[in-house]
Amino acid sequence: MNSMGDSKKLHIAMFPWLAFGHLIPFLELGKLIAQKGHRISFISTPRNIERLPKIPSNLAPSITFVKLPLPHVENLPENAEATMDVPYHIIPYLKKAHDGLQQPLSQFLETSAPDWIIHDFAPHWLPPIATKLGISRAFFSIFNASFLCILGPSKSSVTNAQEPRTEAKDFTVPPKWVPFPTKIAYRLFEAKKIFENFDENASGVSDWFRLLTIYLGADALAIKTCTEIEDLRMGGGPQGFVREMILFWFRFDTVTKID
Repeated sequence: MNSMGDSKKLHIAMFPWLAFGHLIPFLELGKLIAQKGHRISFISTPRNIERLPKIPSNLAPSITFVKLPLPHVENLPENAEATMDVPYHIIPYLKKAHDGLQQPLSQFLETSAPDWIIHDFAPHWLPPIATKLGISRAFFSIFNASFLCILGPSKSSVTNAQEPRTEAKDFTVPPKWVPFPTKIAYRLFEAKKIFENFDENASGVSDWFRLLTIYLGADALAIKTCTEIEDLRMGGGPQGFVREMILFWFRFDTVTKID
């Protein structure tokens, strides 16, 4: 596995989920990495790429946009390529279309052979493909560290042994695996909304399945967060997630440093 800390200049592919709350942070991270001299292949659909902010001229040679046409699926409106293009109840069909990018993305990775792919929570099918091709994998979470920590360890055996949670109300108290005092927990109406993600949707799988599969298949975890919002103790991460954690600290909309 090539380390992002190596002096070697790397080719890094980036594959965000089809929402601008994900696309923009991925692009900002890509710009930061490009400033370090690495080459970026930013992968998304044509219409989403066309709607992204313009890349600064000094970074443009280092960032290549790779347009993969979004497959058509039933119930997804024409030209809908991001969550902003559809009502909430249609998003599962957008995820189904996103899963249709598996083959063209696989072809791109095989022909371009990046050193790393930084990906989002949605492509549950990606880890075995990247592993087969010898590409290192980093999950960049736009969800903050508190959210990931309260969900629990990725290994269900660890979670269930400490505190089995089968109902929404189980998420209204701080989890037992957090190794320091905290009052962070969901209110019941929030927990009920989160619990919806545990059920299979029209895409064919649940969002929880996507997230868990991505966790288990990643070599590194990067988190969009900031010290003003979250205590540095969160840097320890939820137990049992991945082999290496990288925290990308954001202050407002500007990446300030990488730890």
